[in-house]
Amino acid sequence: MDSSAVYPRPMLNQLPAYQSGKPPVETPGLTPYKLASNENPYAPVPQALDAMAAAVTAQSVQRYPETTYLKLRELIGQIYDVPVDDVTVGAGSLGILTGLVQTFAGTNEDGSQDEVIIPWRSFEAYPIVIRSAGAKDVQVPLAADGTMDLEGMLAAITDRTRMIMLCTPNNPTGTIATTSALRAFIQQVPDNILIAIDAAYLEFVRNDDVDNYLELYREFPNVAVLRTFSKAHGLANMRVGYSIAPPQISLPLKVVVPAFATSSVGVEAAHASLTHLDEVLAHTEKVVSERARVWQAFNDLGYNPPATEANFVWLPLGELSQAFSDACDTQALSVRAFHPEGVRVSIGEVEANDRVIQVATDFAPRLNG
Repeated sequence: MDSSAVYPRPMLNQLPAYQSGKPPVETPGLTPYKLASNENPYAPVPQALDAMAAAVTAQSVQRYPETTYLKLRELIGQIYDVPVDDVTVGAGSLGILTGLVQTFAGTNEDGSQDEVIIPWRSFEAYPIVIRSAGAKDVQVPLAADGTMDLEGMLAAITDRTRMIMLCTPNNPTGTIATTSALRAFIQQVPDNILIAIDAAYLEFVRNDDVDNYLELYREFPNVAVLRTFSKAHGLANMRVGYSIAPPQISLPLKVVVPAFATSSVGVEAAHASLTHLDEVLAHTEKVVSERARVWQAFNDLGYNPPATEANFVWLPLGELSQAFSDACDTQALSVRAFHPEGVRVSIGEVEANDRVIQVATDFAPRLNG
């Protein structure tokens, strides 16, 4: 290597590339739809849009936001009955997750790496964030039904384990871990291991044994719950998320999270949206209804999708994953292929859902060779 050249840290060679959902291919005569990024097909509530417009003034945009985001944190604390100091706001739940890993896991003075246990497949940013912090991700394969293998994750704990990531609903399979299952799991995890529950898609869950996981935060001092305004609230472009965690987690986290992690425009929109949570949840009902229809169609066609509680459906297509994605491309639909494992199809507008069902119908004869 040229000693005079600027070069990145060697660990960058170990990072998988994050692949965001690609835009749909333009096709004459067809309205393009993006079903690749789990975005909400419905606009934010009108009050959120009004709050954004009001926040953009000639006197505001050249100023930094208030660094503690106290107004939003106070509302979160009021709605969920948690101390405001337990709430940390960041750039989406991914920003909070990055801060948690940087705070609690990395490379030690002796060169040894802390370990972070993650389900796999899961959110593809997990390994990137963990390895970037100098820690090691320990991937525990999902169970055959697409759920997290909690027993396998317990078996993976070593004296180097500092964190466990739990993604529920899991991205990209949409499967969940119930509150009772997580409680039984956490009871077996040593108290010095941070358990981060990534609940980005929680508002779409309709399982009776899933609350908001805050009971677990209240019961166990090593639990952090991550939420976002990107999905159900339809504010993905505003980059606002938060965590609720006890002081031993939230106080050091606030030291690491960047001082100006997100904009006052996004925070005002999030505040307005959370103030009108009933309207937000009414939008999720539309998504959930379409989710049931799309899932049933895929299941009837023989795709064997796992039960999903998110705003997407997972098709375990294996080696056919890229071919299915290509077939969607021809119909001005973009989906997210994880070749050679499967395809994640976000729930979109009704017309988009109708079209992807038709693609799946035409593609179905290839399922059996």
